[in-house]
Amino acid sequence: MPELPEVETVRRGLAPAMEGRRLVAVDCRRPDLRFPLPERFAARLTGRRVTSLDRRAKYLIAHLDGPDALVMHLGMSGSFRVEAGGDAATPGAFERARSKDAAHDHVVFRLEDDVVVTYNDPRRFGFMTLAAAGRLDEDRHLKGLGIEPLGNALSGRFLAAAFAGRRTPLKAALLDQSVIAGLGNIYVCEALWRARLSPTRAAGTLARADGGPTVGAERLATAIREVLGEAILAGGSSLRDHVGTDGALGYFQHTFAVYDREHEGCRTPGCRGTIGRIVQGGRSTFCCATCQR
Repeated sequence: MPELPEVETVRRGLAPAMEGRRLVAVDCRRPDLRFPLPERFAARLTGRRVTSLDRRAKYLIAHLDGPDALVMHLGMSGSFRVEAGGDAATPGAFERARSKDAAHDHVVFRLEDDVVVTYNDPRRFGFMTLAAAGRLDEDRHLKGLGIEPLGNALSGRFLAAAFAGRRTPLKAALLDQSVIAGLGNIYVCEALWRARLSPTRAAGTLARADGGPTVGAERLATAIREVLGEAILAGGSSLRDHVGTDGALGYFQHTFAVYDREHEGCRTPGCRGTIGRIVQGGRSTFCCATCQR
C-alpha cells in the first residue's frame, strides 16, 4: 500500500490537471471499488469545478464548488493516468509498465480543456466516496486522524506529550493514525534508524520525568520530517504496484538505510552492526540492534 510520500507525489501530479477545471463528465465503469460508489456519484460530480486538491494522511481530497468533496484512497494498486489533448503525460525516469487494460480503468474523469484523468486499479482495494464539504472531520475515513507529520505540529515536545506513560513499543505507537496521520511501516523504520532509536523500546521513554522531550524525541521528530520530505522529492518509493501519475517510478527505495536490507551492514558511520528483521504487529521491522537503542 502506498505510504504518505507516494500519495503526496500523486497529489502533486494530479493538481495541475484537475485544479481549477470543471468536471464535464464522469464515467463509472463499475458500481464499486473496495466499497460501492455513493449514490448518484457521477451526477453529483458532473458540472462541479475542482477548487483544490489536498492530501490528508493517505487520502486524496478534491474540494469542489458544491456541497460535496471527493475523497479518494489508492489502496494497494490504484494509480491515475493523466491525458491532455489526446497526449499522455510524459513518463519520468525509472519508468515501468503500468496496467493499461481497460478492464481496470474503473473511473474516468473528463475535465475542461480535453483533460482526462483515469483511475486504474487491478486489485480494487482503493475507493472513492463523497463527504460533506466543510465537515470532512466527520467523515468516517477522516475523523480521528492525528496531526500531519510534515508540519510544525510534529516536534519532540509533541511526541513526549503523546507517548508519556505508554509502554507500547515505539514503532507501534508511531503507526497509530490517531496520533500521527499517514506514517507507514517503511518510513517509520527509516526514521527510527536515523534517530538511533530501537523500534521495541517503550514509547513513553521519549518523555523525561518532568514530561519534557528527551534528546531522542527531538531527533525522532526531525528524522520523520526529513525522511518523508526526501521521499516526496524523490517521487516516493514505488514498491510493488505504486507508480506516479505520469507512469514513473520513484527511486527513494534505492537509498533505504534499513528497510528490506536484512543481513546487510549498517550504514551508520562507525557502526559495525548488521541490519536485522523482526516482526511487530504482523509487519516486518528492519533495524540495527547495535546502534538503535
